[in-house]
This record gives sequence, structure tokens and C-alpha cells, in this order.
Amino acid sequence: MSLPLRVALCQHAGHEDPEICWKRFESQAREGARAGATVLVSQELFLGPYFCQGQDPREFERAEAVPDGPTTGRLLRLARELGCVIVGSLFEKRATGLYHNTAVVADADGTLAGLYRKMHIPQDPGFDEKFYFTPGDLGFQAFDTAAGRIGVLICWDQWFPEAARLTAMQGADLIVYPTAIGWDDLENPDIRPVQYDAWQTSMRAHAIANGIYVAAVNRVGREGRLEFWGGSFVAEPEGRVLEQSSHGAEEVRVVDCPRDRIGKTRHLWPFFRDRRIDVFQGLAERWGA
Repeated sequence: MSLPLRVALCQHAGHEDPEICWKRFESQAREGARAGATVLVSQELFLGPYFCQGQDPREFERAEAVPDGPTTGRLLRLARELGCVIVGSLFEKRATGLYHNTAVVADADGTLAGLYRKMHIPQDPGFDEKFYFTPGDLGFQAFDTAAGRIGVLICWDQWFPEAARLTAMQGADLIVYPTAIGWDDLENPDIRPVQYDAWQTSMRAHAIANGIYVAAVNRVGREGRLEFWGGSFVAEPEGRVLEQSSHGAEEVRVVDCPRDRIGKTRHLWPFFRDRRIDVFQGLAERWGA
């Protein structure tokens, strides 16, 4: 660990052309690095549109090998050039008929720090992800990087406190959530503020309960019947939102995350000390008695 912890939220719209998407992210990554960021985070599946709004086998053509595919290589080279850690979310083809929603963690020297495969896969109207993605099999992890120990979870993982807890227990200073979430035209527009507040509150609670920084990077723009709500943000260990992006614009926000805040918060709120692990066995069951 040699770099300060400064996170760049790279929020942009999707596009059918992966090269256009790459250029959007690369431009934002360079902007973030110029502004002093040391960790550059993409939105979920940044290399294209959010294609999971229906079940179309042709969409599997978007997938590529990870880490041996071309985009992982580009991320590693960009990380080395900028001297920054990069977290990029990709559609992984592990084998024909076996696909994952996978995040690549590129260290600042251009080496691969690790991979995370999305563990919780949603199946909601407009979010037909179970058709495309096999649940991850790498577990909950944190990766040593030049900017500290970084945990990665992806989108639907956001709603599960167990995922954040287990990632924090791997020593993460920061959990990042590449995300694709938006408002559905079929829903009552009146609940839009409620939905965004619930989304952000859930992750702020993860920051508080674990005494760490949490960063979520969402996309913007209309795709099909979904309007992606942006609102990317960073929460500090006490839960306060340090920075929040707009709901509609493509933009980069760089947020300083001093590590000493983690220790100060955990000394005042020693939640890890007071966990009753002797009575938590029921968490491994599907439902209670």
C-alpha cells in the first residue's frame, strides 16, 4: 500500500457499441486520475447497454473471457499507465453455456489483483439476470492493492448485509459496488424517491455497520423502459454521504477517503467486538423455525 485512498465515480450512459463505451470510461478514468483519484470504478457491465431487460440468447455474444480477454488487458494497461487501481465490471464467458457477471481489479502497476463474480443474481421485471449469469463461486473477497485493501460487490449484492459483512471481515478499507439500477416505466413514478433513498440507505448502513467506506457507481440514461438513476456516491464509515453524483448527467466525482477515519469510527462504534458469533448459526439457514 503506497497510495492515498481517493475514489473516482465514473458514471456514464451505456451504448450498443462497446468501443464507444470503452472511450467513455477511459476518458472518465483519465479525468479522475488527473484530479488525484487512486481508485477508478466503473458502473456495472460498463462495456455496453444493460442487456438483461429480456431473455435473448444473442446477448451472450457480448461476453468475453476473463481475465484472458481483450478488455481485461486494456484495463490492466490503463491502470499501469495512470498509476491507479481500476475496478471494471464485465460480462464473463467462462465456457460455452457458463457466464458470470464479473469485476476485474487491476492494480496500479498493471497486474491483476483479483476477480469477483457477482454472488446474488436478481430476477425482477426488467432485470432478467438469472437467464444470463451463473452465481459467483469465488466467495466474498478483498484485494490488496496500491491504494489499500479493496472489496468488490456488484449491484444486487447491495441489498444483503451478510455480503458486506463478510467482505469487510476480509479486511477491506473500501467496498465498491459497480451498479446498474433504474426506474421502471411500469411502476408508479411517485415511488421513485423512495426507491433511491432505500438503495442509498442500505449501503450507508453497510458503511456504518462495518466501519468502512462504501462507493456505488451507477449508470445514467434511458435504455428500453428503464431510466437509470445515476446518483453514484461515497459514504464514510459513519454513514455520511461525502459526495453524490446527479441523477442524469455523465460525470466523474473524486472523493478523498482518509484511512484513519476507519480506526477512529471503529473505536467509537466497536460493532466487530460485540458481534455474537455464538448465536448467528441461523444465518446459514434459508428460514427460521
